[in-house]
Amino acid sequence: MFTGIIEEVGTVAELATDPAGGHLRVTCAKLLPRFEVSSSVAVSGCCLTIVRREEDGFWCDLAPETLNRTGFRRLRVGSQVNLEAPLTPTTPLGGHIVQGHVDGTGTFVGLPRAGLPADLSAGALAQAEASAKAGDENYWLDVDVPPELTRYLVEKGSVAVEGISLTVAAIESSPALRSLGVGGRLRIAIIPYTIENTNLRSLAPGDPVNIECDVLAKYVEKLLAERPGTARTPAAASRLTLDRLREEGF
Repeated sequence: MFTGIIEEVGTVAELATDPAGGHLRVTCAKLLPRFEVSSSVAVSGCCLTIVRREEDGFWCDLAPETLNRTGFRRLRVGSQVNLEAPLTPTTPLGGHIVQGHVDGTGTFVGLPRAGLPADLSAGALAQAEASAKAGDENYWLDVDVPPELTRYLVEKGSVAVEGISLTVAAIESSPALRSLGVGGRLRIAIIPYTIENTNLRSLAPGDPVNIECDVLAKYVEKLLAERPGTARTPAAASRLTLDRLREEGF
């Protein structure tokens, strides 16, 4: 289990895939002393098992399910990946509950600078421009998500994109997007720290990105679907009768 707080950006050193699965080698430094063979690690939001550890990185095996569900198909040697070690009993839950079980992929649309209010004074505008030059600007992260994931996403709710715990600022849904097979377009506010400490700025429009929805939404959906009276579970004849109520003292 993870929190979606990225601890290091690693680099893909080797990658081999085929229909039967694959192997991935990632180089890193900061987290490496905490890893051993059999340790879990979230690689861009996907929970993997370390099968070999080296002086400068680690190896993971990739199952066909992993390749089918994730955006690993875009990875190449030199690609950047977000890394997070698993939770311990004393780890602060700084993000939200992230299992590392990727639900599917979205499509990276862009990372435009967050707009400035039109009524900024000259002094405030100059300060904003200075911050931008210093790398302190804020951004919007725009991601298109498929229809089967949209129902789990709500405004101000949590979502993991490439393993990063983020908050949904808005969800756009329109006939134009639906005609393209897009369930909705997420807009997420991104602060300068996130840009500097994740792989977001290495993405290009059209890249697949890993999406994990809030697990609570999925459990609630299943529980409600199994309730009597729903299409999945028709209502059964009630065993509550007047005689039974009298027997129970009502």
